[in-house]
Amino acid sequence: MTRDDVEIIEKKKLYRGHLTVDEFIVQHKLFNGGTTGPISREVVKRANAVGVLPYDPIRDEIVVIRQFRAGVMVAQHNPWLVESVAGLVEENETAEDVAKRECVEEAGCEIIELHHICDFFSSPGMLSECVTMYCGITDTTNAGGIHGLEDEDEDIEASVLSWSQLVQDIEAKKCLDPKIMLGVMWLTPRHDALRKRFTGQTTRL
Repeated sequence: MTRDDVEIIEKKKLYRGHLTVDEFIVQHKLFNGGTTGPISREVVKRANAVGVLPYDPIRDEIVVIRQFRAGVMVAQHNPWLVESVAGLVEENETAEDVAKRECVEEAGCEIIELHHICDFFSSPGMLSECVTMYCGITDTTNAGGIHGLEDEDEDIEASVLSWSQLVQDIEAKKCLDPKIMLGVMWLTPRHDALRKRFTGQTTRL
């Protein structure tokens, strides 16, 4: 089925702020034939996003960040979540522009080259946001520290982890960010090749 199989009966504006929330009354075709009755669905609208896993193949290190996350607080977890670098796509920006900008703003590192991993909807049942995920080749020598934009109330701690430590943290459920997990899934089969390309050697876990 396609978007043509959905009829929007009514749209109500519920909230306008940093995010927007709309209620849609819809009906759509059923897989076994026929059509649903009117269904109410609330949708949070926000700009598309970009995530980056900054990786240094020479030092075999990854840059991760931590900042306060209200949603995680409400979910009764530590609200300073370990995450990948990420940001929203602004007007007249490409996803590549955002990836490079956010790595400087949030982690203090320059991207040498970008590798596209995938695009995905972060929470398709209620959020319009689509995320473009990259692995960014960088030099972690001077990465880390406290970063963020004051006018956006950002207080971001960037840290450098060894590749093996990050993999262990994911396996131990110390890292719950799906962007990092996707980055590691993409990088795992390419890890040795990137190491060899930049250093002439390979290392295995």
